[in-house]
Amino acid sequence: MNTHTSLSYTSGASEKPLLGQPIGQNLADTVKRFPDNDALVCVAQNYRATYREFYNQTTIIAKALLSKGLQKGDRVGIWSPNRAEWVLLQYATARIGVILVNINPAYRSSELEFVLNQSGISLLVSALTFKTSDYAKMVDEVKANCPELRETIFLDRDWDNFLKAAETVTDEAVTQIEATIQFDEPINIQYTSGTTGFPKGVTLTHHNLLNNGYFIGVRLKYTSADRVCIPVPFYHCFGMVIGNLCCTSHGATMVIPAESFDPALTLQAVEQERCTSLYGVPTMFIAELALPDFDKYNLTSLRTGVMAGSPCPVEVMKQVQGKMYMKGVSICYGMTETSPVSTQTIIGAPFEKQVGTVGTVQDHLEIKIIDPKTGDIVPRNTPGELCTRGYSVMLKYWNNPQATASVIDEARWMHSGDLAVMDDEGYINIAGRIKDVIIRGGENISPREIEEFFYAHPEIEDVQVIGVPDERFGEVIMAWIKPRPGHSLTEDSLKAYCKDRIAHYKVPRYWKFVDGFPITITGKVRKVEMREIAVKELGLEKLLEIKTS
Repeated sequence: MNTHTSLSYTSGASEKPLLGQPIGQNLADTVKRFPDNDALVCVAQNYRATYREFYNQTTIIAKALLSKGLQKGDRVGIWSPNRAEWVLLQYATARIGVILVNINPAYRSSELEFVLNQSGISLLVSALTFKTSDYAKMVDEVKANCPELRETIFLDRDWDNFLKAAETVTDEAVTQIEATIQFDEPINIQYTSGTTGFPKGVTLTHHNLLNNGYFIGVRLKYTSADRVCIPVPFYHCFGMVIGNLCCTSHGATMVIPAESFDPALTLQAVEQERCTSLYGVPTMFIAELALPDFDKYNLTSLRTGVMAGSPCPVEVMKQVQGKMYMKGVSICYGMTETSPVSTQTIIGAPFEKQVGTVGTVQDHLEIKIIDPKTGDIVPRNTPGELCTRGYSVMLKYWNNPQATASVIDEARWMHSGDLAVMDDEGYINIAGRIKDVIIRGGENISPREIEEFFYAHPEIEDVQVIGVPDERFGEVIMAWIKPRPGHSLTEDSLKAYCKDRIAHYKVPRYWKFVDGFPITITGKVRKVEMREIAVKELGLEKLLEIKTS
């Protein structure tokens, strides 16, 4: 990795070559090396399979898919929370070149209809229900408007019959297709959250996903002895790449604690399965640490883990390393469009680099930070837009060349929309989304900086900072505060806390005390929604109209 250059550019040199093989081949290699190791444990389903058993089960599913007339390049949708079948389907589709389309479990019927049609899904595998969602009912509502959807297989109703269909197809049929698969072919479509406009289908290849999973594991020092607790969703790269593919490329064990995140069930799974690694976004770790009976869980098996999705507050990192024994926790940063990880902290990095940065460029990738207006690379220690280039950059947005061209330039750089700074040693700090930066009377303010300040307050459990419209300054600061249980904070006490400790223009104008925040299913805080709620509650709609007209 080149460092100490004047410009914000760096590339990830590597001692290990890229894996030039499809996902199925890589899995077969792992099975040969560790046939009797646990591959997948799903605690909630009482499911457990060795690598040999897991592989054989993916063969059956691949045959069942072929019995439905599916061919290489066809799209199969998966609409389900975290279950063993999800993981099996992920590898079964990869083995026969069928493109798996991940559908967000939180989607409602209009979003489902859009994704089914936009990606041209011919077969949908779905849960019957999940939380408040009646999937079967929603599929019924939209199927008449989805001409390409031929069949839906509901996991708790149709799965066993679906597997029986495998008997009509030979193992050789799977082997023949596997022999034709090229690693640059698309294998997965993931829809971005779509906070503006319709969701876009990020199209990813074997090469994208497998290598990203593998090199994340290299930095985590994974071996076949590792057991990884994965409470993050599979429909998202965090679950299926940083989680599953990272494990299978190193022969480690995937441990699913529950269908969706539950802090108590997560720590229970870590203790029961003696997990060595635990994943989550910061809000998940905050929830685990806040459990009233946190001290009863034996977490001494943990050594590492991944924290991603948003920057980790300093105080939280200290507790994760101390109380949860995760001395080697690693921060990952990226986006779905880059498979996802572009930067990652190396185990053993100084503490200030673990909390103040998202690490250094991943192996085999390039990063530059540019002036968003001119496109020129900015000097080190200067904020600008982060761009990534290399094997991890998506193929395209599915059936959307215009949107693809708006984020991938002619030189194949993926433009992230994130505001970042590269220091002299090549460490990257993410200051927020370019559009998240609060501009108050010409002052550029990072919400992250103010959040960090409040995290140090002993009575604050969590905090999120947003900008809201203001007639005089354009934007002013609002803080949403989640107090620790048993504490009641007031505006006056927090203003007094700010006095003489942060610049006056960084002190929030508005305050809101909450029990929680609107979040996506991946645990990311939805600041867009927070802003909408705040504008309405504060009666600032007219200012918004003025601003955007």
